Amino acid sequence: VNSKLLNDYLHRIFPSADGIQPAAAYRKPLTFQNLQEHLDKLLAEDSGAEDSQDQVLEGRLGPSTVVLDHTSGFEGLLLVDDDLLGVIGHSNFGSIRATTCVYKGKWIYEVLISSQGLMQIGWCTLNCRFNQEEGVGDTPDSYAYDGNRVRKWNVTTTNYGKSWAAGDIVSCLIDLDEGTIDFCLNGVSLGTAFDNITRGAGMAYFPAISLSFKESVAFNFGSRPLRYPFIGYRPLQDPPSVDLVKAHKLLALCRLGLVLQEGKLVEKDTSTWQLQGEPTVLITLAHIFNHFAPLMCKVYLVEDVLMNFLLSILERGGSVEAHPLIQQLLDLMWLLMEDYEVHECLKQLLMSLLRAYRFSPIIPDLGLQIHYLRLTIAVLKHEKSRKYLLNNVLFDVLRSVVFFYIKSPLRVEEAGLQELIPTTWWPNRFTKEGKESKEVKEESAEERLRRRAYDRGCQRLKKRIEVVEELQVQILKLLLNNKDRGGGEASRYIFLNKFRKFLQENASNRGNLTVLCPPEYMVCFLHRLISTLRCYWDGHKAKAPAALSSEEAYVPPQLFYNGKVDYFDLQRLGGLLSHLKKTLKDDLALKANILIDPAELQAVTMDDLDEDEESATSTAQRPVAALAIGGALARPSWLSSPTLGRANRFLSTAAVSLMNPRRSLGTLEKMKARTLSVEQRTEDDIEGSHGNEGLLLGRPPEEPEQSITENSLLEILDGIVMMYNLSVHQQLGKMVGVSDDVNEYALALKDTEEKISRCPKKRRDIYEELVKSQKVFSEKLNHLSRRLAWINVTIYSKEKMQDIYWLLRVCIRTIEHGDRTGSLFAFMPEFYLSVAMNSYSALKNYFSPVHCMEELPGYEETLTRLAAILAKHFADSRIVGTDIRDSLMQALASYVCYPHSLRAVERIPEEQRISMMRNLLAPYEQRPWAQTNWILVRLWRGCGFGYRYTRLPHLLKTKPEDANLPSLQKPCPSTLLQQHMADLLRSDCDMAPSFLNSVLNQLNWAFSEFIGMIQEIQQAAERLERNFVDSRQLKVCATCFDLSVSLLRVLEMTVTLAPEIFLDWSRPSSELLLRRLAQLLNQVLNRVTAERNLFDRVVNLRLPGESPLLGLAASLLVRNLLVRATAVFLADPCFQLRSIQYLLGHAEPSVLAATPPSADKRHFSLHTYTDYISLEELAKVEQMLSHLSEESKQAAASILPTSEEDLCPICYAHPISAIFRPCSHKSCKACINQHLMNNKDCFFCKATITGVDDFTKPASS
Repeated sequence: VNSKLLNDYLHRIFPSADGIQPAAAYRKPLTFQNLQEHLDKLLAEDSGAEDSQDQVLEGRLGPSTVVLDHTSGFEGLLLVDDDLLGVIGHSNFGSIRATTCVYKGKWIYEVLISSQGLMQIGWCTLNCRFNQEEGVGDTPDSYAYDGNRVRKWNVTTTNYGKSWAAGDIVSCLIDLDEGTIDFCLNGVSLGTAFDNITRGAGMAYFPAISLSFKESVAFNFGSRPLRYPFIGYRPLQDPPSVDLVKAHKLLALCRLGLVLQEGKLVEKDTSTWQLQGEPTVLITLAHIFNHFAPLMCKVYLVEDVLMNFLLSILERGGSVEAHPLIQQLLDLMWLLMEDYEVHECLKQLLMSLLRAYRFSPIIPDLGLQIHYLRLTIAVLKHEKSRKYLLNNVLFDVLRSVVFFYIKSPLRVEEAGLQELIPTTWWPNRFTKEGKESKEVKEESAEERLRRRAYDRGCQRLKKRIEVVEELQVQILKLLLNNKDRGGGEASRYIFLNKFRKFLQENASNRGNLTVLCPPEYMVCFLHRLISTLRCYWDGHKAKAPAALSSEEAYVPPQLFYNGKVDYFDLQRLGGLLSHLKKTLKDDLALKANILIDPAELQAVTMDDLDEDEESATSTAQRPVAALAIGGALARPSWLSSPTLGRANRFLSTAAVSLMNPRRSLGTLEKMKARTLSVEQRTEDDIEGSHGNEGLLLGRPPEEPEQSITENSLLEILDGIVMMYNLSVHQQLGKMVGVSDDVNEYALALKDTEEKISRCPKKRRDIYEELVKSQKVFSEKLNHLSRRLAWINVTIYSKEKMQDIYWLLRVCIRTIEHGDRTGSLFAFMPEFYLSVAMNSYSALKNYFSPVHCMEELPGYEETLTRLAAILAKHFADSRIVGTDIRDSLMQALASYVCYPHSLRAVERIPEEQRISMMRNLLAPYEQRPWAQTNWILVRLWRGCGFGYRYTRLPHLLKTKPEDANLPSLQKPCPSTLLQQHMADLLRSDCDMAPSFLNSVLNQLNWAFSEFIGMIQEIQQAAERLERNFVDSRQLKVCATCFDLSVSLLRVLEMTVTLAPEIFLDWSRPSSELLLRRLAQLLNQVLNRVTAERNLFDRVVNLRLPGESPLLGLAASLLVRNLLVRATAVFLADPCFQLRSIQYLLGHAEPSVLAATPPSADKRHFSLHTYTDYISLEELAKVEQMLSHLSEESKQAAASILPTSEEDLCPICYAHPISAIFRPCSHKSCKACINQHLMNNKDCFFCKATITGVDDFTKPASS
């Protein structure tokens, strides 16, 4: 190498120490031999300052590295991170302070808020004593700010500051020269909170915090650059100033070295340059990195020097690809630094990026968020770095899901939404009762202008948020890349294994809040993942035309039983996996060619389990102090600082021995053994290779042979469905609250404006109060409508709706394919059915106010397919879980309430409809029957006697109700399904009696319970002391009432649709059924209609009304008006004509004679309900009354008296007419037939009855 050129080159990069260039002749030539000492000289200039640094700064006591005091300075139960800077509350109210205190000067520290709950942050002295109720700010020498309640605390409390939200940074400033304490939120001062604080001997202040359960924060005392430094205030921990200067110098040198070469570098491909390339440059850079590498392992330097340097490169604009410098720098780091140094450096870099992304305030163009996401993309574009981060950092140390979250601003003003959406608007579509008003008022011109301006604002906001979402999808595309086989496994397969583990933590740690991913993050992650997945899926389709497009995506059924994908301990449709493997092993072998290893099937006894635990714990006896709760916290915890080390310390002022380490570690070791299989899968295991089908092993004969897509994408799809089930659905439901608030405030505002217009001129005071409230309401509405715009764009936008709709269709197709495999359907995890039902309900209830659901492509067909699934599986014997069966039944019940979905049920194939009706008509014993009964009632509603109301006519309309509730839908009967029911009852001789018997039994029970309850309420009301009826008792009473009404309606439906079941006496059971019906109706009528009796009195207590019961009874009587029915009805011993007269308001003659009619006593009469009961229905009741009066007169004349011993000993109403074999006891036929429907033992002696013969009394001699 020409030494002169080398000398010039090195001097260009490394200027001499004093900065003056000596004459070339006197200059000592620089070569690689003496470069090292030259560099040392260069760097030594600044270390002169270092010695002075070691002096203790006046005004501060304690270790120079400031952390939380985890040995003695805390109270309550707390979880503290590894770096001792993050803390999570684990008890009612826990407090903790730092290790260093100050007594003089001006100091500052920052708190990063991860959850917006109840916390008090500030300063305390050593002698403050805290407990589970009192924390920082509750003692005389402690001072705190609480942004949850927007107050400051120092024994007493006053309003102060603003409310904080997750993602904010609170700065705590103390000035001990002036004696003041200030707080700032995101760099904006909230003003002086306390002045004149106690100072003097023995008064030194520690940073401290008190937080309630689950709340979490991270402190920055100066170990990282302060986000919002204030002039004149020092951080509690000094920045590493010497290292900082060195790092900045070295980085500048590096850059020079690279720039000098850039001309040459650009011409050649970087990878070849890296290997043979320019030895001169490499050796030069190696010298620099020799000093630079150790510095890059320090948190402060990575964030302040490296991250800011990389950001400055990207700041020049242009796409990420336009800046090869970042890639070159990463190449150099891997080349010239030790592996452990690169690892630490990359880990710290990503942590700093995540923290910066999460805790940046939202500004109108989301510029900060975009900035940090672009750098994240640039780093992840580097293959070697990406794989290292995926393997060790993204899911293990960080919670990278935060990168996919867009936080919603709580304080709209700061986020600049006022400039973005200058005009606000809200829908005025509700009347006072909260019903959607019938007549849609024409919106005024002004309203229309406002609405359009608001929509334009929302569109502007949407464009900005889409930029961020697009960057987030780019990150996921890098992580799901399966073509980067540069070294070892492709990124996608590493991601798959980590993703599965992430799902497992969230699925199996339901109780452990610190590990769970917060649902608001899950929602965003789900949408980005769907976008990325569909992009790769369609990309594969473009290459392999035979594959399916993402529009037809589904998860093939073999994934559920071939054991290639881990479903942890999630419930399957057929029960537990171990049970299914035992019972279905023949089917598996036959259909899917999967053989189960007999060793797997051996029953595990409890003793085996205990031995496992013993051995696991004996090998892992760890000291109790290091114990993480239940072994679960060995992962980064979700709540506290966004950057967490591996294990958390558990702090407790109570004895730690409460935690029994043996148990938890045992389960931990076991879990490891189970999940290992997931961790070790390679690409071949997933995608399959020569002759091996990978994930799709064991294809059942019902499945088509064509390939669906890449197997790895199928597993991600499965994970997406599971994510929706874990927490996304609840979160979607939760965010609807904001639009409910808007509607409530809009109503209140409308109401206030009406009052203002009615307010009399004289009453200025009232007028002013009203104007004040009007102002409050409209301010709140302005705020809420902007917040709603944000939520509608990030959560309920049209694109998000299409994602959920796509997910619904994926589930429907998956269920249909699984259903075709017969018994193997039982292996499907329950969550597929749940997601199918929940995603439909989310589309209908959460998205539809914003976007119309009917516009979705293929909507009608999807509805019908979902209807077919509900109709088929609500009584499917392959599904065993009671919860999932209940959900299916509820889904079907609400499905038949809405006209468009009821029509979908009518569109499913006829045999499926008939089998659904057959399942609904199964006897009510041994199954939950209330839901199926309600389904039948809904199919009938609108056809019954006076059954055209939406809500019961006599109830007060008390509070505004959600007009979308299933029970408040207008009647929409289905004549088609009624016809199926009638046909089934007529054609199947055994079905009708067993169904009706069970309905009558349940009705007897419900009505007796109802009357019993009413008696108790009546007794309570008659006590002299002041009394209240227990609200729970009223609820139960109302439920029994509702059940009685709906069972009566089903009876009415049966009588109307298939009267021959009761009247065609060639059928074996019809006479008995008719008798029971008559008996029951008479009982109901007598109980409900007698004046002066219990029911009458309780009704006057203003409790549930009776008209439904009476109207129903009347309708059943009207329907039964036939000769045979009349005879049976009159023969029933309970028959009383006056109870039918009562229906039409005829009072009893005896009563009228005895007492003068009281003016306020209203008689019940069907005549009063003209809105609900038509004139012809009333005429029918009149006609029935006259018919029965005639018949009863004739019957009374013809009855012969019977002696008492000839009466049946069970009912004492009919003469004895039957004798039992073999025990020869006697009763009337009606009683024994009814008894035998439910029980085969003799009523008297419990012997089994073999037969019943007619009995006629021998003529007396």
